[in-house]
Amino acid sequence: MSDIVVIGSINMDIVNRVAKHPLPGETIKGLGTEYCPGGKGANQAVAAALSGGKVSMIGAVGSDIFGQQLLASLHSHGVDTAAVAVKEGASGMAFITVDEQGENHIIVSEGANSRLSPSDIDRVIETMRPGAILLQNEIPWETNFYAMKKAKERGIRLFFNPAPAFAIPQEAFSLIDVCILNETEAETMTGRSVRSLEQAEHAARMMVAGGIRCVILTLGERGSVLLNQAGQHIVTPAYKVTPADTTAAGDTFIGAFAAASLSSSSLTDALRFASAAAAIAVTRKGAQTSIPTKEEIDRFMLENWEFF
Repeated sequence: MSDIVVIGSINMDIVNRVAKHPLPGETIKGLGTEYCPGGKGANQAVAAALSGGKVSMIGAVGSDIFGQQLLASLHSHGVDTAAVAVKEGASGMAFITVDEQGENHIIVSEGANSRLSPSDIDRVIETMRPGAILLQNEIPWETNFYAMKKAKERGIRLFFNPAPAFAIPQEAFSLIDVCILNETEAETMTGRSVRSLEQAEHAARMMVAGGIRCVILTLGERGSVLLNQAGQHIVTPAYKVTPADTTAAGDTFIGAFAAASLSSSSLTDALRFASAAAAIAVTRKGAQTSIPTKEEIDRFMLENWEFF
């Protein structure tokens, strides 16, 4: 039995390092290529598992060689992959080119992720009794919305990260227990500018008024703000670190918060734990390779106890 079920994307990130990006029609030499397991769903599953949660993944990989590698990576991080479907054809892939200034060009090929259907969820969800379900926006909306309704029917707490961002139907708001998103995603969800803490709080209030029970808006180096229908308002500062790579920092925060909130009676403690996890992640390169373990997070918090 899993504490958390993550329903979402599983990708292989193919990262090419270059001195500069090519012009149209130009051929250049690369400086090196890396194959890095990723996808927002998989990243959040790994973060929740490494943060101490018992995690199962519902998703899809292809019948190609990447599919087996992606399943092996999830399994090595403690994520149960029994409910991951294998679809004929290619796995999801992200083709990423990064220049020496750190600027990147990204092309995402959805692959098997685009074929994850409500029937794939029905095939396995009835055998699970999780404390929470985590969703993102890298699988078909029809499948996401179906999962939301399933969670509501069964009284399962639903965490939703609306990334990549698009304006989801208003009818979905009341199905979401916890919505965790950044400023850009909040602007898409509300149609309002989010450039300051005050604007972030206003956007969060709009979403709570729309029916979402709890909103956590992450603000990068400015920390996060939480508002909920119970009237709680918590501002959590970010730990001060020198970032090396912000890839998967948001996914790390979300997975860590989900795991911590299921084991802690205090929202404040769960938010601080998630903030520490994200702080560690940005000091490391890569996606899943940057995600810390619970022991590393606890040690970091102990070493930086004076911050709070």
